[in-house]
Amino acid sequence: MRLILMFALMCLCATKSYSQVVVKHFNASWNDANKVAWLGKLTDCSVKYYDLTKYPKLKTKYKIVVLPTIIVFVDGEEKKRYQANIMMQIDAKQEDVQEFVDESIMSDF
Repeated sequence: MRLILMFALMCLCATKSYSQVVVKHFNASWNDANKVAWLGKLTDCSVKYYDLTKYPKLKTKYKIVVLPTIIVFVDGEEKKRYQANIMMQIDAKQEDVQEFVDESIMSDF
């Protein structure tokens, strides 16, 4: 019993709060052809999708000027923004966004 309590105490003391990374994808139903499908494959972050035809106030709140737009938040603060090109397509690749997510998490160590 004593050994279990010591182990639990060591685990509790070793626990550290790490960054929470959230990737928000803004698009519109009329632009579904350019939806960024690979976002669901990102790891170590949560991914949220917002259709601006359903939530038009988010356009102003997040200063969205082109669709699609991907914004990476770390602990609630915007850290990186990927915006569509003139063809309304995201140039960033899954590897680019995943690398930024990984770097954001590793910066806590």
